[in-house]
Amino acid sequence: MKVNCGYIKVLVLLVIVGFLYAFTNTRNKSRIITKPEVKFSGSANLFLTHDNVSKLLIQNPSGLNNDTKDIIDLNVLESALNSNPMVKNAEVFMSVNGRLTAEVEQKRPIARVYTNASYYIDDEGSYMPLSTNYSARVPLVTGTVYKTKLDKIYKIAMVIDADEFLKQHVIEINQDADQNISLRLRKYDFRLNFGSLNKLEKKINNFKAFYKKAVNDKTINTYSSVNLRFDNQVICTKK
Repeated sequence: MKVNCGYIKVLVLLVIVGFLYAFTNTRNKSRIITKPEVKFSGSANLFLTHDNVSKLLIQNPSGLNNDTKDIIDLNVLESALNSNPMVKNAEVFMSVNGRLTAEVEQKRPIARVYTNASYYIDDEGSYMPLSTNYSARVPLVTGTVYKTKLDKIYKIAMVIDADEFLKQHVIEINQDADQNISLRLRKYDFRLNFGSLNKLEKKINNFKAFYKKAVNDKTINTYSSVNLRFDNQVICTKK
């Protein structure tokens, strides 16, 4: 029986390739995962540090602890990061050579509740705890505030955050028991009363017109309160 040398060579080559693939695959899976690489997207890593994120991954019940690549569950690690109240979104992935990377986007606070319990409200209206690493310069929220009823506070805080004039001047948002809203400004003593948030844009425009005139007239410091509750009126009380 005549042996086909070409066929034998191809067969041997396939065996060698298969062996090398299996060896490489086994070796790749058995790589030890050490400290992950942490990348922050969006704003800088203000509230969580690289070490904070690494510890969240390592201390997670199915975390790293020098485990091998083949037993790391990326979905579990990702869920552990996303469950942190400082994190807006997190993605965890692994390179071919076994390098674990976590990309983290932190929440962005727009107001800080300063009552019996202190915490931030983020730009999606969600609860966000304070951080020992960084304190955000955002308006304080005082008065009658419940964590489960933040809709009015969130609405006015978002308007302030999006308006450069208000963002520069407003330092406090107050909500009373009837959910009436008032503000305090950085340089002035008067309280700015909105009442409800109906026709909010119009009320803000009325205040800006009043502010410009009062600054030009040099009367801005003579008021103890400025009331915007009524249509087309700005009612002021002098000190």
